Amino acid sequence: MKLTHMFTLSALALLTLSACGQQQTTPTPMSDEAEAPAHVLVEGAEQRLDIYQSVDLTTDLSHLSDEQKQLIELLIDASDIMDDLFWLQAFPGDKAELLNAVSDDEVREFVEINYGPWDRLNNNQPFLTGFGPKPAGANFYPVDMSKAEFEQAEFEGKIDLYTLVRRNEAGELYSIPYNEAYEEQLNEAASLLRQAAYLAESKSFENYLNLRAYAFETNSYQASDLAWMEMTDNEIDVVIGPIETYEDQLFGYRAGFESYVLIKDLAWSERLEKYAEYLPELQRGLPVAEDYKAEMPGSEAQLNAYDVVYYAGHSNAGSKTIAINLPNDEEVQLEKGTRRLQLKNAMRAKFDQILIPIADELIVPEQRQHITFDAFFANTMFHEVAHGLGIKNTLDGSSTVREALKEHASALEEGKADILGLYMVTQLLEKGVITEGQLEDYYVTFLAGIFRSVRFGASSAHGKANMIRFNYFADAGAFTRNEDGLYAVNMDATRAAMTSLSEKILTLQGDGDYQGVGQLFDEMGNVGSTLQADLDRLSAANIPVDITFKQGKEVLGL
Repeated sequence: MKLTHMFTLSALALLTLSACGQQQTTPTPMSDEAEAPAHVLVEGAEQRLDIYQSVDLTTDLSHLSDEQKQLIELLIDASDIMDDLFWLQAFPGDKAELLNAVSDDEVREFVEINYGPWDRLNNNQPFLTGFGPKPAGANFYPVDMSKAEFEQAEFEGKIDLYTLVRRNEAGELYSIPYNEAYEEQLNEAASLLRQAAYLAESKSFENYLNLRAYAFETNSYQASDLAWMEMTDNEIDVVIGPIETYEDQLFGYRAGFESYVLIKDLAWSERLEKYAEYLPELQRGLPVAEDYKAEMPGSEAQLNAYDVVYYAGHSNAGSKTIAINLPNDEEVQLEKGTRRLQLKNAMRAKFDQILIPIADELIVPEQRQHITFDAFFANTMFHEVAHGLGIKNTLDGSSTVREALKEHASALEEGKADILGLYMVTQLLEKGVITEGQLEDYYVTFLAGIFRSVRFGASSAHGKANMIRFNYFADAGAFTRNEDGLYAVNMDATRAAMTSLSEKILTLQGDGDYQGVGQLFDEMGNVGSTLQADLDRLSAANIPVDITFKQGKEVLGL
């Protein structure tokens, strides 16, 4: 993939700098006297500026002690460092220079939401003049590196989650561990986590924070992941560090920095405890051949509800996460399982501001009563549960599924989680384990949820997964669309499509079938003209695509 897209001189100069300040190529730099040209919106981009609904991100902290509130402040400070680091990973240039070259406040805010000049919810299309397509490898790799060059090269740390790939003076590829590339920032973050650990009332949380600080310094995260899995008595929590690989759309190998600061909802968490014991049974009952469900994840998985009080880095870029399933380390998952965190206040904001208006616009009136928050919460929760099920290593034992499917892995995994989540809801409701609502609530809410997530675009793993599922369900007759452009769920056909798509995805993962997944995406990972017209109706109705947050210490009253 040669660098053929056009940039302004300043943008090209910016793209040649690595995240750790090391030069990748040797362009002619701008003179000190030259003024950086202003970046303005490309034609048509002005209509994108209002796709986010601003929401205050807060919760009740009155029950917390002064020490706990101080701990939260330290975690927010550490999160801000994660935010700075993600900018370095996402944008191959200088953040300050980019923002200073944008004179309009509203446009500048849109740049900050997107962590660069590319619209994350519009297939990463540039919305500022002077920029071409976003490099698929973001700033994890040299922008002029082709996939073939990378695959043919041999060097230490080639597919390590926690390294950058750069060129030496001879033009050869090599890797730099994050703790070296971002040494100053990570040492500062480690210091903040140790200060927070001193204030922690939970010994297990104190241990996790200290181990996570050590991980920042050593680039070794597994011990802290294991410690995070062992926490049960901490009311304050934080997910922090290099975690998800979605930003690396070249290979899906590199992890982006992010953070969530969380307050546990004890009452809602108690409601969810009963579901964890059914996970082994659900794994055994997956609708696929035995070999594709032979791995049994750890049984110590937790299901809990939280209010999130701060997002940073990858979690804050573009569409906002409303549920978490971690850690991603396959060895930790098999030994300990995963923790599933439902971000209740953010979820409620999306339900009220987006899902209900979508249903009013696109779902037949007689089924709108089935759009419920309980169903939305459960569908979202079991999406995260489903990440821990299925198979993590290919059947031939040659690699993990993530390594075998490369850049397709994240989108297929999101598709698996969505469809298996609905499968599990179906099973538990019929067993009487889930007692809220009826099956039609979950299926109709699921359909409305597809319209919500498909608007994230093909650059989002979640958006691409929803395109595939919409087209697969349409072909299976899982829903109908009447002459007024309103959709109705066909319960029997939805159930059949859910089962067959679950089997297909699990088989592709177990086989490590890179070509087969690529074919599935080519055939079904697109938005047809009818669906696009319906999505345009949502935009015309001024229904936001996603939410953005007013957040921080002041919003929380700290």
